[in-house]
Amino acid sequence: MLTLVTGATGQVGRRFVPRLLAQARPEERVRVIVRDAARAERFAELGAEVVVGDLRDTDALGKAVSGVDAVVNVAASFRGVPDEEAWAVNHEAAIALGKASLASGVRRFVQVSTGMVYGAGRGRPLTEEDESRPGSRMWGAYNESKVAAERELLALDTMDVRVARLPFVYGEGDPHLANSLQWAAGWASNQRLHMGHHADVAQGLLRVLHAPGVAGRVYNIADDAPVTTVELYLLNGVGIPADLDRNTDSDPWFGVMSTERIRRELGYRPLYPTAWTAREAGVL
Repeated sequence: MLTLVTGATGQVGRRFVPRLLAQARPEERVRVIVRDAARAERFAELGAEVVVGDLRDTDALGKAVSGVDAVVNVAASFRGVPDEEAWAVNHEAAIALGKASLASGVRRFVQVSTGMVYGAGRGRPLTEEDESRPGSRMWGAYNESKVAAERELLALDTMDVRVARLPFVYGEGDPHLANSLQWAAGWASNQRLHMGHHADVAQGLLRVLHAPGVAGRVYNIADDAPVTTVELYLLNGVGIPADLDRNTDSDPWFGVMSTERIRRELGYRPLYPTAWTAREAGVL
């Protein structure tokens, strides 16, 4: 089995690929596609095949998917980019990859998405059956492009496509946790953020990748307990703003996902059930 991983140099990919390589059986190989060969040296040293090129380049895409059995599409363009760039990477490149994979005979395709596609809360944990509700806070090109990519990839019904929706990912030196304070100043003190440690995101992706008989399924990956805004300050070792209690939260279930499906169907159990567990283990 040859598995192609995109987005290998991003925050999620650079931590997922070594774990994928570490658990690979002798007959299993891993390939990554990167734009900068120097950034892939670490993966090559660990045993990965490297294709240098851009997902938006037809020739590079063809080389990347040639002979591949499975694809894990981690590549994404998130905050701080123009809307056109978000659509180009999150939607257009994802669909091009899906179609190239289908044409090349790829048997399994894992689309890595986000819990932000749900939009507004529902007054309960969000389940995989909930439809997207545009227009909520933090809605934009990132969410829209990810929703569109999910729908079109799942419509490629002659290929086994499954979707993994991630929470706010943190841990192992990822600056994401510290960056959260850029937005937290405007949040209510009791507003919650659903998180997932890189080790658990990788675990979830591996389960979604290897599980038999789950074509067309969508899985939420997250830890067991969302953290509050106050806890974000405490986890970062930063003083809590004196006026934080003046902010209000109009949607207390925003972004809070149910993990019942992945637990029941794939046996997922977080190694770090909460961010506090991760802090105690020294893996923030």
